[in-house]
Amino acid sequence: MAKANREVVAALLLSCLVLPSAHAFYLPGVAPRDFQKDDELLVKVNKLSSTKTQLPYDYYFLDYCKPSKIMNSAENLGEVLRGDRIENSVYAFKMRRDESCKVACRIKLSSEAAKNFKEKIDDEYQVNMILDNLPVAVPRLRRDGSQDTNYEQGFHVGYKSKDGKYYLSNHLSFKVMYHKDPESDGARIVGFEVIPSSVKHEYGNWDDKNPKVTTCNSDTRITPGSNAPQEVAADTYVVFSYDVTFQLSNIKWASRWDTYLLMNDDQIHWFSIINSLMIVLFLSGMVAMIMLRTLYRDIANYNQLETQDEAQEETGWKLVHGDAFRPPVNSGLLCIYVGTGVQFFGMTLVTMIFALLGFLSPSNRGGLMTAMVLLWVFMGLFAGYSSARLYKMFKGSEWKRITLKTAFMFPGIVFAIFFVLNALIWGEKSSGAVPFGTMFALVLLWFGISVPLVFVGSYIGYKRPALEDPVKTNKIPRQIPEQAWYMQPAFSILIGGILPFGAVFIELFFILTSIWLNQFYYIFGFLFIVFIILVVTCAEITIVLCYFQLCSEDYHWWWRAYLTAGSSAFYLFAYSAFYFFTKLEITKVVSGILYFGYMLIGSYAFFVLTGTIGFYACFWFVRKIYSSVKID
Repeated sequence: MAKANREVVAALLLSCLVLPSAHAFYLPGVAPRDFQKDDELLVKVNKLSSTKTQLPYDYYFLDYCKPSKIMNSAENLGEVLRGDRIENSVYAFKMRRDESCKVACRIKLSSEAAKNFKEKIDDEYQVNMILDNLPVAVPRLRRDGSQDTNYEQGFHVGYKSKDGKYYLSNHLSFKVMYHKDPESDGARIVGFEVIPSSVKHEYGNWDDKNPKVTTCNSDTRITPGSNAPQEVAADTYVVFSYDVTFQLSNIKWASRWDTYLLMNDDQIHWFSIINSLMIVLFLSGMVAMIMLRTLYRDIANYNQLETQDEAQEETGWKLVHGDAFRPPVNSGLLCIYVGTGVQFFGMTLVTMIFALLGFLSPSNRGGLMTAMVLLWVFMGLFAGYSSARLYKMFKGSEWKRITLKTAFMFPGIVFAIFFVLNALIWGEKSSGAVPFGTMFALVLLWFGISVPLVFVGSYIGYKRPALEDPVKTNKIPRQIPEQAWYMQPAFSILIGGILPFGAVFIELFFILTSIWLNQFYYIFGFLFIVFIILVVTCAEITIVLCYFQLCSEDYHWWWRAYLTAGSSAFYLFAYSAFYFFTKLEITKVVSGILYFGYMLIGSYAFFVLTGTIGFYACFWFVRKIYSSVKID
């Protein structure tokens, strides 16, 4: 484990240099490899995963056949954070050479080993294997009765019968599909399937050097259900075996991931998603038209007021021009959250662009998580710059204190929650627990790169001339008249979050499914469109509610603008709770805490992102309208 941790730290330090060039020739993240006949193929094992517990375990946590020396493959930061532990195994093939009844090993189950197997079968754990960077898939018949084959990632550890007995999947029938190069003898692997079976092998005198069973031989294959199953019980011997067949395929290497990306039902509710987006676009268009017409009339009317008497009788948003740019309460905290939101926005935008170009496809295992962490770190420059610029506009003088809080507040809160969740995972002895070396690497990235960049950005931002307000601020604050019930802060803030959430909630279903139900998320093009619509919706709803607020002579718009769009995070968290109780089968308390802990982090990040978008939209709008009217 210590060696793996050192590799992660080294990979982090090198990734800044390697990342731009690593995918220069093939965008999806891994180069094709040609295999000649009889070349050795080594199957690697990944974590044991379960959608019921959300706690991954190392493959060798259970008493499976172990090679003489277990070696960890090089892991990137994203793989470690996801709980992936890719190791070598006893399963090895010869390219394009079928084999039957290969015995891997014989193991005597201790009472502890039998107990672990039973627990993992109860929790519906699945074994994940990898061959040439392809995860193993289990073919399943579709529920709708059609002839098309559906696939699920990984195979179950075993199953439990109706009479309460546990049976182990100890025989694996592998099928490797390959695409042959017509110009050479080389072939590329384009598919990796397995059909697990439970077989109680029979044998005579056991020889570890030349193990043989009488249940099958090199000429016969085991078919599922044709033999007595292998029960899980203490002090019993279990023989692990496998078959492998090679099949020529028309699938080209570039399309080999299609099987995995189409694992879920093909009714992805495209029409529902597009319908939702069209509604949001229609509402956004209506909002924009109303605002443009109303504002145009207001500005024309205000600019036509010529006499002093007419000017004194004016009402609406022009009346509060002397207070509209008065610094808000807790202005420093607002600067911190705006800076953090800019950092998050930059990370999200660049990550999506990389994903659109194919750099972060599922074949680049752990690439998405690694890119997000590294981009977050480097976007600290923009966080410092934007918070310092806003702070100087508020005529603040303690820019170093604001910079420190910008660098530490959001990451500190997230890291504290993450640390508690990680301690719970450690307590469950799960491989999902982030090792100390990786935790140190994350802290090193935070303190060594992100914090200095925030200071650099803040220094540059504070040295620039302050933004000038379009109108002068009165020395004495104006009294705000009593507001109607629908203009009360709590009500208008909660109403403002509905539309941004409505723009993303259908896409959110697929994102949650990919995270918690062990499926691949790959429609980044569509996600990018949804993100753009989210930005537009946050901006427009905040501008509308800000306009109504100013018209009712309430000039406390700074925090209201941030919270109006940010309140969509409340609906996000509420939807995640709805998803938990309706779609997931989590029963363990620790797993439930992990789910809500991670969704709390996600909702907090969404609050910062949407709040910042809303704030900057309203900031631009207020400056625009007050610079468009003549103020005496």
